[in-house]
Amino acid sequence: MDSHEIEAGRERWAFRYEDAVAKGRVRDADFTTLSGVEVDPVYGPPAGEDVPGFERIGWPGEFPFTRGLHATGYRGKPWTIRQFAGFGNAEQTNERYKMILAAGGHGLSVAFDMPTLMGRDSDDPRSLGEVGHCGVAVDSVSDTDILFNDIPLGDVTTSMTINGPAVPVFAMMVATAERQGFEPASLDGTLQTDIFKEYIAQKEWIFPPEPHLRLIGDLMEYTDEHMPRYKPLSVSGYHIREAGATAAQELAFTLADGFGYVELGKSRGLDVNKFAPGLSFFFDAHLDFFEEIAKFRAARRIWARWMRDVYGATSEKAQWLRFHTQTAGVSLTAQQPDNNVVRTAIEALAGVLGGTNSLHTNALDEVLALPSEKAAQIALRTQQVIMEETGVTNVADPLGGSWYVEALTDKIEAEAEAIFQRILDLGGNNTDHPIGPMTAGLLRGIDDGWFSSEIADSAFTYQIALEKGEKKQVGVTIHTDETDESLEIMRISHEVERAQKETLASRRDDRDAAALDRTLAALRVGAQGTTNLVPLMLDAVRAEATLGEICGVLREEWGEYREPARV
Repeated sequence: MDSHEIEAGRERWAFRYEDAVAKGRVRDADFTTLSGVEVDPVYGPPAGEDVPGFERIGWPGEFPFTRGLHATGYRGKPWTIRQFAGFGNAEQTNERYKMILAAGGHGLSVAFDMPTLMGRDSDDPRSLGEVGHCGVAVDSVSDTDILFNDIPLGDVTTSMTINGPAVPVFAMMVATAERQGFEPASLDGTLQTDIFKEYIAQKEWIFPPEPHLRLIGDLMEYTDEHMPRYKPLSVSGYHIREAGATAAQELAFTLADGFGYVELGKSRGLDVNKFAPGLSFFFDAHLDFFEEIAKFRAARRIWARWMRDVYGATSEKAQWLRFHTQTAGVSLTAQQPDNNVVRTAIEALAGVLGGTNSLHTNALDEVLALPSEKAAQIALRTQQVIMEETGVTNVADPLGGSWYVEALTDKIEAEAEAIFQRILDLGGNNTDHPIGPMTAGLLRGIDDGWFSSEIADSAFTYQIALEKGEKKQVGVTIHTDETDESLEIMRISHEVERAQKETLASRRDDRDAAALDRTLAALRVGAQGTTNLVPLMLDAVRAEATLGEICGVLREEWGEYREPARV
């Protein structure tokens, strides 16, 4: 790009920035270094200098958004501190949420226990020993009422990490908000809902792919019409990376999933410029500092280009890739666990320098158990130190133009594009598929076990490198010692499961059986046809139908997914 084009871009950026200042969208803060040196909001090439390929880097707030979505960077609004939490019963988790908000957290992110994630009630025989252990137990809308007690859902943003039974749990949250006096249209938050990544990596599914995609399509239609502020899909690469994928695989598999959901929305007749801004993403921040920053920058660039050139999005917001980041759980070690604070801080800083929109920092003891209150507070303070003391919010994309970072960004982008083509080839580039060609490739790759095989190969390669000493882990493969560092970890009492079952039994006795039967019968009829199921699920949860009962009706109609055996 020649110097005249670069200067024209700088002027466009300056106009956007000054407009944001005039509208009060830039914080009244001290944008100087620790020594008092004033810093500019953004930096670029020296005036008069030609920079080949600068159109791929650009300016913050301008296509292809490599340097961020907003001209102001974090001067406009810092990332949202959104700590992931959930354990035991709804009352215990509610207390933790209030602690997080009181300590300066900006939003909530709900972790559910394994029975809830699998659409089972706490008294299901298959739930034995798992109730409340890896997250909060939610059986009915009465649990979500307690979960968000004294937390006004119309005033906070809430993210819920759940996929297979995401839609009925969403219905419970909406019903709770109604009981608090809020209209659904006022709600803002995110539901993960990403079923593709379950088949690819995490394996928490219920139904075969087609019924799951139908549910997601119903949710997209419902929120598009009734809840314009709500984000019905958070496409997740985190679990793909945690399963052993490389940075490029995490990026490519995740964005391909996102393209599949764009195709799903378009197949439902939705306007891409209207529904695409409701899609968000969830990435892992791992330990290779610069690789992670490059991954985030490449993600924005790829998404913007595909949305514009492939899927016809013309509005900027429909081209934006908004993403949440969580530090890498798989990088935490049980040996010398205090080192995990350092690992988490480095990973969090990579997420911030990559331009994340919200962030969760893992606790030092999460490799052993759910976080203790003290460990959770340290994790929260880690973000606050980065935000308030390091100066990283002063300048938009401070690493933009770095030869190393830009080369890595280009490299990861090229690897991702090659993977996209492989996925399309798996589906035969089938433009006649009822949803779309990327969806055809995703479904074929899932059915063939291609994604699982690719991730397994990458995980195996990394493990061999660790065992050979080519990759190192402090306290595990090097700098080890015999110190026995005992931690006070959180343990969930069996009493939680016993009490949850008793409460559930009492709620069942208190329900209007006739009203319950009517709503579940209507849901069954809806599942047999093509009507949107979200209003039917809302009726069911208002009648105190349990998660297991709702999912049970759908299991009977649609069957359960069984992963094919691999040889």
